[in-house]
Amino acid sequence: MRHEKIIKRALITEKADRLREMNCYQFEVEKTANKREIKEAVEKLFNVTVIDVKTANFRGKPKRLGLSSGYRTGYKKATITLKAGQKIELIEGV
Repeated sequence: MRHEKIIKRALITEKADRLREMNCYQFEVEKTANKREIKEAVEKLFNVTVIDVKTANFRGKPKRLGLSSGYRTGYKKATITLKAGQKIELIEGV
């Protein structure tokens, strides 16, 4: 799988902001990607050294609009820990 397809987007939340102070970054990733593929993708795309990768799968929540109901799509989140002294420049608001 291509590296650009594994990393979907960076997660910009309050928790992600606090984690960035500890040199950890959160990304939404492809559901089928494993930790090794995620590590390789981050290292190639951002030219950094990854120390640890933690992943979590999230199910879609039920959503209702009028009479129709369904589910939001689920996603996979990866928390990446970088080597000390390295960082990733994220563009917020894009």
